[in-house]
Amino acid sequence: MAEKAPHAKTATTTHDATDVEEPTTTAITTAVSGRDTDSNLAVGEKNVSSSSDAASKDNRDLSAVLSNNDGGGEEYPEGGVRAWLVVVGCWLALFASLGLMNILATFQTYVSTHQLATYSTSTVGWIFSVYTFVSFFLGIYIGPLFDKYGPRWLIIAGTLCLVLSLILMSISSEYWHFLLAFGILSGVASSLLFTPSIAAVGHFFKARRGFATGIATTAGSFGGIVFPLMLQRLISTVGWPWAIRTLAFICLAVTIVSNFLIRSRLPPAKDASPHPDIRIFANKAFAWTTCAVFLLEFALFIPLTYISSYARSKGFSDDFAVNILSILNTGSVFGRVLPGWYADRIGPFNANMISVVVTAVACFAVWLPAGGTKPGIVIFALIFGFTSGSNISLIPVAIGRLCRTQNYGRYYATCYTLVSVAVLIGIPIAGKIVDSNDGEYWGLIVTTGVVYVASFAAFVAAKVAVVGWQPWAIL
Repeated sequence: MAEKAPHAKTATTTHDATDVEEPTTTAITTAVSGRDTDSNLAVGEKNVSSSSDAASKDNRDLSAVLSNNDGGGEEYPEGGVRAWLVVVGCWLALFASLGLMNILATFQTYVSTHQLATYSTSTVGWIFSVYTFVSFFLGIYIGPLFDKYGPRWLIIAGTLCLVLSLILMSISSEYWHFLLAFGILSGVASSLLFTPSIAAVGHFFKARRGFATGIATTAGSFGGIVFPLMLQRLISTVGWPWAIRTLAFICLAVTIVSNFLIRSRLPPAKDASPHPDIRIFANKAFAWTTCAVFLLEFALFIPLTYISSYARSKGFSDDFAVNILSILNTGSVFGRVLPGWYADRIGPFNANMISVVVTAVACFAVWLPAGGTKPGIVIFALIFGFTSGSNISLIPVAIGRLCRTQNYGRYYATCYTLVSVAVLIGIPIAGKIVDSNDGEYWGLIVTTGVVYVASFAAFVAAKVAVVGWQPWAIL
């Protein structure tokens, strides 16, 4: 929804996270902006052909953006039957798309011990890293299609791609089958469903956008709870092929309903640019933020993909290995809703940093020493589920703090063009670490924790670039 509301006088706002748009895809670019002047330029928004001059200018202007980020005149429903039906429709679409993304560990554990048992952990990991890469990278360019054509055809295309990918996956037996059916086709489907779903929520909510979006994204966590338990039961009774086909039919049912409920409301913005622009890296705040997000996403998908395999390696039953993923996603439900509440008070950068620190501590203090015990791995799964859900919700908001709303698409696209590389390489690198340690996971755990620490350091550097050395500043 790279869209712009009618011109309106800019209003002065505070630094709270509530004063910032919470778009989460390229489509969520300018839904509430009414500012066409250059009086409050954000980081990298002037001509940046001269990097040093641009960075200097952008840094001077950033404080103005933080204090005057939203000034829009567009009226938003902020509720009502139509708006909440859109949220319901988005929830259903995300139940299918994000639900699959949250059960990578289930797929990885099964295929690596059955159809692809002769392949190394890192080789199998490429299937799921390609899936996450396509899901992230393609979303950058689906946003403009939403802006131009609305959600209907994107949701229809996503539905067809998702069902077809799962049907093909159910009959896959070779490595390249899984790479094409799940890695590529499911990745395309997830992006086609996710991007317009998140964007559509922003058409109906401004002040309550964080809450409404949080409600919609809980669908992925619920999918991550239900799907592993369902597949566990079905695989043992009807086998892998029909278990995956049943999953396909469920996804078909919920996405058909979502097609009738998801709508757009605002006209597109004429001057919004959703394309990557490396020149804005001249600004230190944005460069450090992108570095922090790169590292965070690199680490985030490692536990999501390998926690079930880790549980099996520690002697836990196959049933428990599946259940631990559902436990993780239970924590994620709360992690997607509650962050919007406390980020409004302390700022999205601060909230992200807290989540990153907690995750790093959990890796070193819980997962590494106690992950081989049932209480230890359950506690880690709950903590990681909460913090990962928090990061997923708040990263887009943090990016939005660094730019005007109508230029959000360019910033998001530039950041996630690089971040998509992180999710592409993170899973197979983690698998290679396991292979090099003869199937032991301590190296994977240490790597995950160290990368989270590095992400925290990059977030600190980004905050310092914005407000200086003020640890308690709201950002």
